[in-house]
Amino acid sequence: MPSVASIESACLAALRGAGLSEEFAQVQLSLLLEAELRGTTSHGLLRLPRVVERIISGATDPASPGKGTWRGTALLEVDGEQGLGPIVAKFALDQVTQRATTCGVAVAAIRNCDHLGMLAWYAEQVAKKGQILIALTISEALVHPWGGRQAMLGTNPIAIGVPSEPEPFVLDMATSLVSMGKIHDHANRGMPIPLGWALDANGTPTTNASAAKDGSIAPFGGAKGYALGLAFELLVTALTASATGRDVKGTLDPVHPCNKGDVFIVLEPAHAVGPVISQFMNEIRNCPPADPSSPVRVPGDRALSTRANRLDQDVCLAPETWKRIQQLAGIN
Repeated sequence: MPSVASIESACLAALRGAGLSEEFAQVQLSLLLEAELRGTTSHGLLRLPRVVERIISGATDPASPGKGTWRGTALLEVDGEQGLGPIVAKFALDQVTQRATTCGVAVAAIRNCDHLGMLAWYAEQVAKKGQILIALTISEALVHPWGGRQAMLGTNPIAIGVPSEPEPFVLDMATSLVSMGKIHDHANRGMPIPLGWALDANGTPTTNASAAKDGSIAPFGGAKGYALGLAFELLVTALTASATGRDVKGTLDPVHPCNKGDVFIVLEPAHAVGPVISQFMNEIRNCPPADPSSPVRVPGDRALSTRANRLDQDVCLAPETWKRIQQLAGIN
């Protein structure tokens, strides 16, 4: 298993070799490595080879931070100009977090921007600065509607970050039962997926991760998860004038320009809410557990615990992922 230091060195070499500046390479790697350390392998280093492939194919511009135009006082329209997701997102968030301090709320509506990655990364950064973030994004059609057999919707995740002490509250969840990245991770490791996660290309339930890659994922929570996923997709599309459903391209493939939309809503709290929220979350954690061996957690607890453990040991990367990163870095 490679160490964190060796992973950082190889990944930076691969990103610089693809044409990223040192600053942009550090930002992109920070996002991917944080996802890996927190156990969100579907949005972790598995994604780095695809980032490089998209740059090489010309689908992604490694140098563009995007450009923004204010529509009114509090809505920033951002053209990502096919820039890297975390780079364009950073540009947008820098603008709207500053504007929210005077307006109370500011919104970034982003189009033509590559995959954002783990939304929790953005929610945590904004919440640590004392503001609230609601983040929405859509993906290629990967989820079948409730009662359907064909992928029609994106996984359409939502993240919410709220200031608290010592760590902010962060929720990050997709409206699909799992992410397609997790399906790919299982396929790379040669592992089956649980029955109920996905359908194959014929619309038949499958435990074969490779077959699921060509099929569709189930919405979480049945009809309610499907309804939320659809609502988020319509909201994002209405604000960003981006593609919907089966017309969305570029979040998974290496060649198509990315045409999905992203929305960041930043709110300025009315008062210092951190201590109150922290107290309430601790009350929830102290709730008597149904299983004495499994204490009650709040969203984000498991990820932070996983991160602390992985920093003390080598990272268990899928062999195929690590091999590909080394090849891109020019390491024999």
